[in-house]
Amino acid sequence: MASNRTIELPSGAVLHALEEGVGQPLVMIPGWSQSAAEFGRNITELAKSRRVIALDMRSHGESPDAASGHRIQRLAKDLEEVLAILGIDSADVLGHSMGSSIIWSYLDLFGTKRLRRLVIVDQAPMVAALPGWDEDTKKKFGCLLPDVQSVAGFCDAVRATGSVDGTMDILKGMFTASLPEQDLRWIASENLKMPRAAAADLLFDHCLNDWRDVITGTRLPALVIGGRKSIFSPESQEWIASVNPNARASIYEAHEGGGHFMFFENPRRFNDEVAAFLSA
Repeated sequence: MASNRTIELPSGAVLHALEEGVGQPLVMIPGWSQSAAEFGRNITELAKSRRVIALDMRSHGESPDAASGHRIQRLAKDLEEVLAILGIDSADVLGHSMGSSIIWSYLDLFGTKRLRRLVIVDQAPMVAALPGWDEDTKKKFGCLLPDVQSVAGFCDAVRATGSVDGTMDILKGMFTASLPEQDLRWIASENLKMPRAAAADLLFDHCLNDWRDVITGTRLPALVIGGRKSIFSPESQEWIASVNPNARASIYEAHEGGGHFMFFENPRRFNDEVAAFLSA
């Protein structure tokens, strides 16, 4: 069973983490407004052959609310500080959704010095399309939002929604129709552990990043996981893998839990696939 630990960062922020197992470290980074607890169907299985550290990023999950720093670059710096504090010089890292953006920002800022292998779980290179892009280009890069103007509306909706039911409405399109309602309700409750103002600020920053140059320059071994019915196009996940000769893509079909949270909807396949890749 995973144990709880607290990591105090030089910036003054405090992060909560779930930790289990021994051996090669695997750091798991949840998506926007998500929590380490949502990896509950994965941690114990993956920890059978490695040390797993699932982080609650600042203001997420069980981490205390931070007064500032709700942007991708700061979260990447938090990751670097965590690795240094824990004395980890070679980590495998798994990022779900925005967690992958944190990995790309880390690579941009700090390079590959502490990283060994990457697991990129369903994050598009760009969330919002640039002006003038046609539908094929938007699909190629996985754009969830049609333009940068629509980002503000999305963030306003998050800022104004403080109920579980309202948050379920925002999140339900990220899952397949087979997800039980009680699971969606629990995930919505985990989301609401992050203050809505901070969540909206972070979302705004997240949606306006363009990671294509970082992705194109990445050569670390990578497993890129997408879903046929995800909010991000499978074509975008295939593109991420195609520009790295040491990467491959794995796309989950709808009947295989192939929404945005395949690690939650199909943990058996997910755990087996990730474990095999990290052990290769």
